[in-house]
Amino acid sequence: MSLYRSVVWFAKGLREYTKSGYESACKDFVPHDLEVQIPGRVFLVTGGNSGIGKATALEIAKRGGTVHLVCRDQAPAEDARGEIIRESGNQNIFLHIVDLSDPKQIWKFVENFKQEHKLHVLINNAGCMVNKRELTEDGLEKNFAANTLGVYILTTGLIPVLEKEHDPRVITVSSGGMLVQKLNTNDLQSERTPFDGTMVYAQNKGAHIVCKAASTLRLPCRCCVPSEGGPV
Repeated sequence: MSLYRSVVWFAKGLREYTKSGYESACKDFVPHDLEVQIPGRVFLVTGGNSGIGKATALEIAKRGGTVHLVCRDQAPAEDARGEIIRESGNQNIFLHIVDLSDPKQIWKFVENFKQEHKLHVLINNAGCMVNKRELTEDGLEKNFAANTLGVYILTTGLIPVLEKEHDPRVITVSSGGMLVQKLNTNDLQSERTPFDGTMVYAQNKGAHIVCKAASTLRLPCRCCVPSEGGPV
């Protein structure tokens, strides 16, 4: 991390990621905005078995929405689904087991989903931080495969389903941690620099923002194109 980015991150962190930042942001929060009911709306939440994803899925369920949980591991995902159903009283909670670092699994899931379900909102929440450089069976660096390429494939594949519905949305969870790194589109799979899981994660989260901007402007996204010599 450069000195400049360290200073920016420190200053932004003090202002926005501390108790005082929370208290400042609370002033603009309107609790009534959350008092909505959404029966008939269908949501897909990746990584919905824990953390932000689970909390999001639960709140959607409480408001009457149909929720599709996309998770990697069967047992914790089943537990989360059961808990969400019990706490919300909503039976319309469905589970799909998909490894988002495996492009073939994602495509297979998307093709099946398109035939069987409708979708109003896609929430790309799942993420990983692998601290040692590892490759998937396809030769992809794991963080890139799950956090960047997987998100791109899932979103691209589901756009035709979303476009069929009124007021469709795609929400991708990024992180302020992306500010510690300038996005290097020439080394997306961390082949040319010393590997640091935290910095790689920051790269992945920065790629989310670039891909979102590219999709808004209808431009090709370089963040999901392999670096020279890298497999995809």
